[in-house]
Amino acid sequence: MRVLKELLDRGELGEPVFAQIDMHAIPHWQGFLADYDRLTLANMSVHHLDVLRFLFGDPDEITTTTRKDPRTTFDHSDGITISTMRFPSGVVALSLEDVWSGPRAEGYEDDQHIRWRVDGTEGVAKGTIGWPTGEASTLTYASTKTTGGKWVTPTWDTMWFPQAFIGVMEQLQHAVTSGTAPALSVADNVRTVALIEAGYRSIAEGRTVKLSEIQI
Repeated sequence: MRVLKELLDRGELGEPVFAQIDMHAIPHWQGFLADYDRLTLANMSVHHLDVLRFLFGDPDEITTTTRKDPRTTFDHSDGITISTMRFPSGVVALSLEDVWSGPRAEGYEDDQHIRWRVDGTEGVAKGTIGWPTGEASTLTYASTKTTGGKWVTPTWDTMWFPQAFIGVMEQLQHAVTSGTAPALSVADNVRTVALIEAGYRSIAEGRTVKLSEIQI
């Protein structure tokens, strides 16, 4: 996602038009979540909505719909979850968390994955987030400005676990040691939580919710 952000900031994809994160995977829900009615939006979608904020800023509005997950035995209000967002720039984004992801039985070949895509006026970037497979995340892109319309696929060996966790802690330690502002601030995280709250209000009231309705 950081490389994708660099591509967007350099204008290699032109003006962003549409973005999507498409998850079909079964989380291992931590036991304490059984004591809450909130599930997927607060504990899985939050990562994807946070990424979309990182890429495009704060959205103007969010519409979220959901249904219970047939596999999750404890009571919950949000299982399979779909959120659409509109950003001030005009970007429309979709975040889909299918935590059902099909049946699980002996001999059944599942296809769990998380894929993403960003369409721009001058190019497209797409790839995967390496969960739950434990593989490195991927990115491939084509740009009319910099690749002649040909697909380019950089590669790396790092992945979401453990490098994503190590990197966050290292960056925080660096900020404390150097006296600089952390790359991931508490204030920014609060804005992601506000987006989650707006999503839950959308579910409860069956409507599109403006982010301006949520007090921060």
